[in-house]
Amino acid sequence: MIRVLIADDQALLRGSFRVLVDLSEDCTTVGEAGNGVEAVALAGQHRPDVVLMDVRMPLMDGIEATRRICADPATAETRVLILTTFDLDEYVYGALRAGASGFLLKDTPPGELLNAIRVVAAGDGLLAPSVTRRLIGEFAQRPAAGPPVHRRLDGITGREREVLTLIARGSSNVEIAGQLNLSLATVKTHVSRLLAKLEVRDRAQLVIVAYETGLVTVAQ
Repeated sequence: MIRVLIADDQALLRGSFRVLVDLSEDCTTVGEAGNGVEAVALAGQHRPDVVLMDVRMPLMDGIEATRRICADPATAETRVLILTTFDLDEYVYGALRAGASGFLLKDTPPGELLNAIRVVAAGDGLLAPSVTRRLIGEFAQRPAAGPPVHRRLDGITGREREVLTLIARGSSNVEIAGQLNLSLATVKTHVSRLLAKLEVRDRAQLVIVAYETGLVTVAQ
């Protein structure tokens, strides 16, 4: 069973998400949090597989809560799925930088929400190609709060750089295989090696690295 923690300051939404999760065959709710402080505490207590995290919450917002959950060794395996609305798009890049594995709009159909939970729980980043182009392309150039992130790509092979570039541009593994004339298994191997070498959690974080190191720019 995929263990899910729901963090949202609206009780009605929390209840709706809980019913949806608990009615599924492979997911179960382990707790509900009404603010970011509770989300961090409950994540440490229950160590869920996935946290459905709202952005705007009292006491501590979802981005800071995400940052703390992802930075804590005790919850290193927990994946955070950000819940947002169209008018909150400006928060998405910050959430991904904080360690979130992806995001969903709050009006996502129930079936897609459950599928998203499964995708994130499996260790994949929930960034569809269209989402990557629309959001990362727009927000990656924005300066981050605090010191810039410095990563060295010296240990990345030429082929891995090509794969990383295509990931950042929104290509799926199948598309990468076609563009580089590689087998799908080979592409997956390159992606796994990139995750290990760059010490990131999932595909969403690879996109962030590609932009922050300048490997890919918005103009490309």
